Amino acid sequence: MKRLSIAPWLLLAPFLLAFLVTFILPILMAVGQSFTTIDREGLFGEEGISTSFAWFENYRVALSDSGFVASIGRMLLFGVVQVSIMIALATVLALLLESASARWPGLFRAAYFLPYGVPGVLATILWSFLYVPGLSPIVDLADSLLGVDVDFLGSGTVLWSIANIVTWSYTGYNMLIIIAQLKSIPPELYEAARMDGAGPIRLAWTIQLPLIRPALMLTTVFSIIGTLQLFAEPQLLQQVSPAVDSQYTPNLSAYTTAFAYNDYSVAAAQAVLIALVAFVLSFTFLRLTSRRS
Repeated sequence: MKRLSIAPWLLLAPFLLAFLVTFILPILMAVGQSFTTIDREGLFGEEGISTSFAWFENYRVALSDSGFVASIGRMLLFGVVQVSIMIALATVLALLLESASARWPGLFRAAYFLPYGVPGVLATILWSFLYVPGLSPIVDLADSLLGVDVDFLGSGTVLWSIANIVTWSYTGYNMLIIIAQLKSIPPELYEAARMDGAGPIRLAWTIQLPLIRPALMLTTVFSIIGTLQLFAEPQLLQQVSPAVDSQYTPNLSAYTTAFAYNDYSVAAAQAVLIALVAFVLSFTFLRLTSRRS
């Protein structure tokens, strides 16, 4: 009996060890470092380095940084607009591909999912060729044919240029999650609805949308978390857009604090704050949707 009770833990041990080292330990170290401060004696710390407990001083410094706070507000606006559009688009595509009249659904599923296979760095570089004046055929055509000066990288438009890249990359991924939920709906429900005279729109509204609610909630929560993790796209667009500064997104702000200013304790506090904001937003969304249901 003892051997039987130990066997599952032996099988789980490699995963638990990897989970502890790669997930739990970094979180604990970041939280611990956010409550400490490093004092360097001498210009470069050549005379010694000491660490002391700082209580909530690093959090006070992080929250007093107007650039960091503004980046969180910017991402909240980004999430409200971009996530809503992306989830709506993914839902429409999933419903169209799973309709009875859809032709070559497998081909179109692969085509819509393909952008997700392109790394975010490459996707940003590809889209940059459509954003930068002199390289973009869209900008050149708008200027030569319509006389309109299109600026995709200006202070008022670059956020939505980034939103376009993210939507292009992740709509297909969310679409597949919704399609998987659609495929779990029993065919008998469709047959009963058609016998009652329900058309495609009625089927989607009364049967499909209510039953894919878990998939919609899952994709929305993932998208909310991903919004606050935005990093690669703004970092690359910094090279071509002066409107994107080193604190344009929360992750970029924490990265700059750590590796440009060498203030790892404040950067750890910023990382913890980002995680807390993501948790609060996800929890609030789940509570609101569960109450409505």
